[in-house]
Amino acid sequence: MPELKSDYSHAWWLPGAHLPTLWGKKGRRQPAMHERIEQWRTPDDDHISIARAGTIRSGRPHLLLLHGLEGSVHSNYAQGLMAQALQRGWSADLMLFRACDGLINNQRRMYHSGETGDLDFVVRTLIGTHPDIDLRLVGVSLGGNVLMKWLGEQGESIALNVRRAAGVSVPYDLAAGSRFLETGLGPKYVSFFMKSLKAKTLAKREKFPDLCDWDRLMKASTFWEFDDSVTGPVHGFTDAADYYARSSSLSYLGRIRRPTLLFAATDDPFVPSSVLDDVRKVVSNNDFLSYEFTRNGGHVGWTSGPPWNPRYYMEERVIEWLANTQ
Repeated sequence: MPELKSDYSHAWWLPGAHLPTLWGKKGRRQPAMHERIEQWRTPDDDHISIARAGTIRSGRPHLLLLHGLEGSVHSNYAQGLMAQALQRGWSADLMLFRACDGLINNQRRMYHSGETGDLDFVVRTLIGTHPDIDLRLVGVSLGGNVLMKWLGEQGESIALNVRRAAGVSVPYDLAAGSRFLETGLGPKYVSFFMKSLKAKTLAKREKFPDLCDWDRLMKASTFWEFDDSVTGPVHGFTDAADYYARSSSLSYLGRIRRPTLLFAATDDPFVPSSVLDDVRKVVSNNDFLSYEFTRNGGHVGWTSGPPWNPRYYMEERVIEWLANTQ
């Protein structure tokens, strides 16, 4: 089984699973690496924004990064991954999901964990403008689910330009994750995301007055309730259960045909450890998959070193793995 041994040693000053998770969001100060933000017109007459760093060059890898739920150019892990790529002389793009660039998108639909059309559009655009581009892809949390699902959808037909990929803190089983976040401190995290998700949905009300059941939206306090009243119906699913079943990346992992690293912590407060057990079973039957599941790290955490000089193991490790030419 392609399990990678980890030498991660968690920061003593961030014990448990929640402090590393919160530090990465609230405590860390990571300088912005992107030089510009471009708006790309999508085939459905909408737009997505791309935060760009460096110049794409022949013979040099190019990192394409997908952020997590309600992420943005201000996401520390995204800028940290870009920094690692730039240090190696790579170029990098951060794809911002619709409405995650500070602008409400034009179309009725938004983004969700199983929506792979925009990623496919970006990859095809990059290849179309740079036919010899060497793509290394990484998706974090929700972005990781999108990436794993897209890789599985591509299967054997995936473009040769896509060389390696990595998924970080991927939920894999959306229904299990949703239920898990209704326990313990989960509702605290959900409440944080719910504020911006509701605000973005309400911003569409004038243009799309029949977008959803507005009373149900305002009463929603869990991901399941939000996805049952908004995400599912807006994007063509029957309900939350249908959305989770058809969008979870777990069922797509077996079809991936590019070397792909699955990186997670078994104490992730967003992902039950039983889901990672299911992932191990899939990995054992697909030689293209490798995994590194650390004991500690939280959700997109993995801080190490002293507080006056912290290091971010995941970012270093993932870029190191993506750089491998074997």
